[in-house]
Formats: sequence, structure tokens, C-alpha cells
Amino acid sequence: MEKNLWQWQIWNNLPYLTCSLLDGWQHGFFTQDFYPRLPEELVTVLDSNATVYRVKQVHGDRVLTPTEIHHVMSQGESEDVLPPADAVLSDQPQQAVWVASADCTPVLIGDILTGRVSAIHAGWRGTAQRIVPKAVEHFLKQGSQLENLRFVMGPAIAGEVYQVARSVGVEVGASLFLSETKPSAEILSILQALPTPPILSDPDPDKVRLDVRQINFLQLAQLGIKPENIAIAPECTYQNPNRFFSYRRTHEKKVQWSGIVSR
Repeated sequence: MEKNLWQWQIWNNLPYLTCSLLDGWQHGFFTQDFYPRLPEELVTVLDSNATVYRVKQVHGDRVLTPTEIHHVMSQGESEDVLPPADAVLSDQPQQAVWVASADCTPVLIGDILTGRVSAIHAGWRGTAQRIVPKAVEHFLKQGSQLENLRFVMGPAIAGEVYQVARSVGVEVGASLFLSETKPSAEILSILQALPTPPILSDPDPDKVRLDVRQINFLQLAQLGIKPENIAIAPECTYQNPNRFFSYRRTHEKKVQWSGIVSR
């Protein structure tokens, strides 16, 4: 979570964010300044020879590889051009995988040994369904080792300003207590008491403040991922209107893209 892990890059006078934890890969968390460019155009910033892969994001926990994306589209599983999913995991070199976000957490993962990468859209619903640990499972099935994975969470809404219903806080918090069923109040009180709490109190007794990125951090810690292999951007989409779109702030359906190229 160190600020010095993060660097602003400039392309054609437009800023985007990179993280030194992913120095082995071409990657970027793009700002609203790139809107309305799509990944098919943004990929030239990273690697003009890479093939672009993205999905129709549905706030779920489905993880697809490019091979599976091609298969789904050839089978006509979806009426949309893009199949529904919220994570893309590369299975060949020079594949650029992308996710869009406006307050939800964009997560980029790289395997320092195999060069494989993943891009994940982790909003509160996907986080409650443990989409990032599920993507890790896919890495392991492909032969990755946990210690070789690097996790970077990009700009998203910060917990201090993300007010949600208590029930949402409980649903997301429960993702950290899979082996036991706990009462709602106990889940919230345990998480509020942590040194870096993912649940914060709110003036409204029916609400809490939710730090989605911190929940994802704790999910990864439970898997045995070392803290030094996880980075969280110091940027909040809600509090930085000059750089980022925020659905919570404006209720406009505008997004910024995050992408990474496998090697």
C-alpha cells in the first residue's frame, strides 16, 4: 500500500497509473481522460501487437480464459457479442486482458514465473462471491504457485466514503468466515475491530462504510499471500473527480479501463 509503488505515466499528454509490483508487464490503470476509448484502442498504449480480451461484466464470479471466451462465443451461449463474466485470465503470451470500473475495484494479477496475467472486476457483489480467490484457483490449475503471484488493486471508492446498507456489509464481510456461520452483528464487530478495518461505522445506524479493497486484501491473506505481494492504489475514484469517473458521485454510466498484457 506504499505510495512509492505507484507511478503516473503520460501518453499523448494523458495520465495513467502503473505499479512497480507489475514491472514485468505492460499494464495500466487508465483515467477518465482516455474516455471514450475502448481497450481495442487503449492497447496501443501498452503493446500494439497484443490481442485484446474483455467480457460483459455482470457483478458475478465467473473467470474466463481467451480460449473459453472464443468457445462461449462460438457456441452462442450469450446473445451479446461478449460473454458474461468478471475476470479474464490469459492462457497465451501477448494477450491483453481488460476490465472496466467506475467505483468497483480493478484487480490486475501477474505470475512472475509463467508470465500469465488476469484482470478482474471486483465490486462488492463479486467480492462477496470471492472472485479474486476464484481467479487464484484458476492460476493454480494452470500450474502457478501462490508465491509467484503479484496482486495490484487499482483506483476505487475508498471505504471512508463508501456508505452501504448494513446487510451489504454483512454479506461482503461473511466472505471472510467461510468455515463458520456467525451472526451479522458479530461479523461487523469483528471486522470493525481489526487494525485496518474493512468495515467502518456510519452515523446512520442502518448503514456502514465498506472498504472493498481491504476485504479483498484479507481474502488474499487468508490464502497465504504475503502483504508485500499485494499493492493497493492510494487513489479514490469518488474523491478525485479530476481523474476518475465515479458512479456513486455522478450516477453516470462512464468507466475507466484497466489492462495488462501477458508475456
